[in-house]
Amino acid sequence: MDVARLLADGREIVGVDLTEVSVTGHLAEDGPPYVFRDCDLSRAVFTDASLVRASFEGCVLEGADFRHADLDRASFSGGGGAGMRFGRAEMIDAVFTDVDLAGAAFEGALLTDASFTGCRMVGAVLSECRGTGYRFTGCNLMLADLVGCSLRGVRFEGVRFDEANLSGVDFTKAVFSECRMVGARTVDTVFAQADLRGADLGPVDDTRLRSLRGAILSSAQAAAILAERGLTVL
Repeated sequence: MDVARLLADGREIVGVDLTEVSVTGHLAEDGPPYVFRDCDLSRAVFTDASLVRASFEGCVLEGADFRHADLDRASFSGGGGAGMRFGRAEMIDAVFTDVDLAGAAFEGALLTDASFTGCRMVGAVLSECRGTGYRFTGCNLMLADLVGCSLRGVRFEGVRFDEANLSGVDFTKAVFSECRMVGARTVDTVFAQADLRGADLGPVDDTRLRSLRGAILSSAQAAAILAERGLTVL
């Protein structure tokens, strides 16, 4: 396959197998954004690529490498795969919808106003991500690593944080609706004025209880925490 001609001649790439291909050097610099639809991009290399407003629709992306790429306003819908890499990528206003991002690595990525909806993000690593305003709706972040993320004022709906590492996360004034964080690690996590009434906290040990200082809890949650310590509220 002549990858250079394929990517130079058209901006809509459909049903093409680019497994393990280094795509970066073959992308045209000018023109409309690229659209990759129903392609196999397993372990494809997009490092340092300019992919502003690019679309990835229903593509297999297992192990695809987007480190240091410019993905501002890019969109990913359907497809995906384990082990994608986005370290230090620029992802302002990027959109992920129903994408498998299990084990994806976003360390140091700029995620300002990026959105994740209906994504499977089990074991994803988002530690030390830059920017603010990124949000998650209906996502599974079980076992994910969000150490040091700033999620101030974010509204979480239907998000699962079970067994996730939330140490050092700033959830100030965040709102949780139909969420779970059973067994989540919360060392030095900030929940100041965060509304946790819509979250299943699971058992709350003393370390987790300290992190909840300043949070808003329901009377039922407070009673459960006291009951775990042998106290009864009448």
